[in-house]
Amino acid sequence: MDIEIDLDRCCGAGTCVLRAPEVFDQDDRDGTVVVLAEHPADDLAESVARAAEDCPASAIRVARRPAPGGVVA
Repeated sequence: MDIEIDLDRCCGAGTCVLRAPEVFDQDDRDGTVVVLAEHPADDLAESVARAAEDCPASAIRVARRPAPGGVVA
């Protein structure tokens, strides 16, 4: 999975950190999201998807990467 952040939209609510602390953190200066793992392990997919869904600014986009052979994992 790939994670993309629109920092212009991020409002620093911290919901992403609560949903997936292994993947997201907040910048100490302004509270905006910091991605700790741009390509997190598959076992974190559910929590990352929930973080994106619950983001009040819709600043997080998650895309699944195709597995070898073109199958989306």
